[in-house]
Amino acid sequence: MIEVGTVLDEKVFYLDRELLKQYADASGDQNPIHQNEEFALSVGLPNVIAHGMLTMALVGKYVSDFAGGSANVIEYSARFTKPVIVPAGEKVDLTVTGTVSEVDGNKVSLSLTATSAGVKVLGMAKAVVLK
Repeated sequence: MIEVGTVLDEKVFYLDRELLKQYADASGDQNPIHQNEEFALSVGLPNVIAHGMLTMALVGKYVSDFAGGSANVIEYSARFTKPVIVPAGEKVDLTVTGTVSEVDGNKVSLSLTATSAGVKVLGMAKAVVLK
């Protein structure tokens, strides 16, 4: 039963440089901060970072999986708080969970949490779905 306070199962996505390259090719976003460590460092980043929209998409997948498909997602939003840092040769986590914050008929509001390496990467992340 879905009720206020219900904590959804945690999902861990793994990101690596290969995934960033695939996402860059698919999206057309070839910004070197997502692929070139030397460039990322030169602009003050700690390392190559994941595309923000990739992070949003993975959290969106978490929401749509819970909702039983994207057609059941009414609203989804978040703010970027920290980048997902992706060092060469490593797989890093994007750990997502949600808590039911409101139930109104068949509409379920979720408060979402997304972290990487224990650092919160999205703020004010929320969704409304049909269940």
